[in-house]
Amino acid sequence: MDKVVATAAEAVADIADGASLAVGGFGLSGVPKTLIDALHDRGSTGLHVVSNNCGALDEGLAVLLSARRIDRVTASYVGGNKEFARQYLAGELELELIPQGTLAERLRAGGAGIPAFYTPAGVGTLVADGGLPWRYDKDGGTAVASPRKEGRVFDGVTHILEHAIRTDFALVRAAVGDPEGNLVFTKSARNFNPLAAMAGRVTVAEVERLVEPGALDPDAVHLPGVFVQRVVRLTPEQAAAKAVEKRTVKKEPN
Repeated sequence: MDKVVATAAEAVADIADGASLAVGGFGLSGVPKTLIDALHDRGSTGLHVVSNNCGALDEGLAVLLSARRIDRVTASYVGGNKEFARQYLAGELELELIPQGTLAERLRAGGAGIPAFYTPAGVGTLVADGGLPWRYDKDGGTAVASPRKEGRVFDGVTHILEHAIRTDFALVRAAVGDPEGNLVFTKSARNFNPLAAMAGRVTVAEVERLVEPGALDPDAVHLPGVFVQRVVRLTPEQAAAKAVEKRTVKKEPN
């Protein structure tokens, strides 16, 4: 089955206002920049985004955030995105913060058909007890708070119930892909891209290099095509465009 779509604009054309999205990437590594830019150009708003973070340096999801297209974020950290923090503290954005490992497993569980699971992460904190501000009001009070989570003891250790995450769409970026949607990721880009792809009911992958069907060694495939519905081939310029969040260089010895 050939899942290749001609353009990024065509690939995101049916992402409507209010849609939920799982978006791959870790920091600015492996972020589906071209698809995000196409979604920005489409004008979709009121989006509910699930991602490890929400972009930085006006890159990645920060493009949608700055344009006020995102209404709710489920993430593990705010990072250095000052606009993200400002919108949250001003009550303009709803934010559900989740421990990073729990977020990863909630996405994976969604793709695996597991409705919920128990984990010890967050026990004894507001993650379990509830009361985390999801949305502030204009006076700095809590308009929406996180609920208390169900607890259960296994082998003498308390665990809390976490529900799987499923989204309307998923946007991911891969180093290599084929027309059937089989994907290969590189280094840090593999952290959240496969998990986000699994969670989406319709998953769109932008690939830096598109190969012929059968060219990928089955043992080298990180995500099978069953989880991917659309593939967009990046131009060489788009594939080379990779932002660096915090650039560091090696100092020459004295």
